[in-house]
Amino acid sequence: MGTAAVVRAFEEIRAALAVLDAEVGGALVDGAGCGSFAGPGAAADPLAGLTDLCLDILAGARAVEARVAGVKAKAAVAYAESAAVVAGPGVPAQVQEMSAAAEIGCVLALGPRAAASFLATAHAVVTTLPRTLAGLQAGDLSWQHALVMADETAGLDTAGTAALEAHFLDPDANNPARGCRVGELPAHRFRVKARTWRERHHTESIEARHAKGVAERRVEYRPDRDGMAWLTAYLPADQASAVWDRLTSEARALQGPHERRTLTQLRADTYTTALLATHPAPRPTHTRPEPTSLDRTRQESGGTRAITGTRTGGVHGPVRAQVLVTVPVLSLMGLTDEPAVLDGYGPIPPSMARNLVAEGADSFYRVLVDPRDGAPLEIGRTSYRLTKAMRAWLRLRDGRCPFPGCSNHSLDNDADHLLAWVNGGTTGISNLGQPCPKHHRLRHTTAWKPTPATKTTPPGWTSPTGRHYQSEHQDWEPPHRPPPHRSHAPWPPPAANGAIDITRHRGSPWEDALSQYLNTHT
Repeated sequence: MGTAAVVRAFEEIRAALAVLDAEVGGALVDGAGCGSFAGPGAAADPLAGLTDLCLDILAGARAVEARVAGVKAKAAVAYAESAAVVAGPGVPAQVQEMSAAAEIGCVLALGPRAAASFLATAHAVVTTLPRTLAGLQAGDLSWQHALVMADETAGLDTAGTAALEAHFLDPDANNPARGCRVGELPAHRFRVKARTWRERHHTESIEARHAKGVAERRVEYRPDRDGMAWLTAYLPADQASAVWDRLTSEARALQGPHERRTLTQLRADTYTTALLATHPAPRPTHTRPEPTSLDRTRQESGGTRAITGTRTGGVHGPVRAQVLVTVPVLSLMGLTDEPAVLDGYGPIPPSMARNLVAEGADSFYRVLVDPRDGAPLEIGRTSYRLTKAMRAWLRLRDGRCPFPGCSNHSLDNDADHLLAWVNGGTTGISNLGQPCPKHHRLRHTTAWKPTPATKTTPPGWTSPTGRHYQSEHQDWEPPHRPPPHRSHAPWPPPAANGAIDITRHRGSPWEDALSQYLNTHT
């Protein structure tokens, strides 16, 4: 395989691209779309043929781009290794890596940092991520997906890297990822799922890693074009989530018929006003919730999850922004170190979850989960209107707007009957979705339609062209059990176990739940 073969291969690629370009160009000129990629019904319906042609070319181009990315990665690694051999042992490894990245950057027209990042990702994919490389070569994964996989496996040991890769790319793995395949997820959504799995299975405690992150908290300033700049903050997840929800709540409250600013503009203006106020802001306050009655349904061992409601405090008084947290009951008690899940963010340390529950909850819904896979079970309802518990359950099931690729987990996502109420649809969880306002309008104003949901999986979607897109599923896992040497503690759990001091919270809405659990399982 020499230079002549490489030249011939690229000539064939260019010829194939010319054919595809001619197909698209011809279809745009005559509107027929009856080229070689058009469907069998193209002659009868030229517009349908055009749409099929364009979508087929887009899908084929995505697969080709993935294969090209795989070839580029292998070529970059092969070049770097060959250049190191040619340079000889007298050249320090760091210097040789810099030299190789510089050469690759010149060839690909990349800056030094981008070239070094590309070479590092290529090396990880080629040498330590065989399933990811195979996905690229098969055209099933994009380079963006490979970049996510390389990022999220960085810092893991060999076993952890193999386990994370197998979970998402091996359908025969133990408890594989469910829902649409990784290659069908936008890369930014795959990053969320991969990071969640990594946090759950990392060999180092999430508490220890969180402590390191807290020590690195900071605010950063970065100038931008057109007289603008970015001001960002690296904060603990619960604080950042509460700030964002607070800004959204206050901005939404300012909207009205005479307000011309968008929600995005209002959020930014609220942020600026809060920071530049001439009067010092009051210290955040936390309101102790009133006790509420709890459903006395028996909890399965390790399988109850607590969903807390709202958190108070901020710069302008007691505007309340919701914070939804899923907490395994044994982790809440301090008997295990299983992470909790913060809505819109992902896994958080159990200590952070205990603080949110102890200081910010004004409601406490217990959701019984399936001990086999950790998925929540359905909450029944026969009337048209949803209860607050059902809305919280939908957020727990879907995590966000269920439209493919949408990341909107806004608190005002719309509860929507998949089969309309007037057509006999029920208000059960299996007949409900929670699309964001944008995709709710899309559903009712275009031919996009949701497909059936289940108790534990959100609806997929069918496009106007009849193509089906599977929904993204939550990556539930069976709840953890405490190690054998850490038996169930008496009531209240001793502080030495790392458990919350229940005695400080007598009369709180979660006291009955934990007390019942301990009485049942000790």
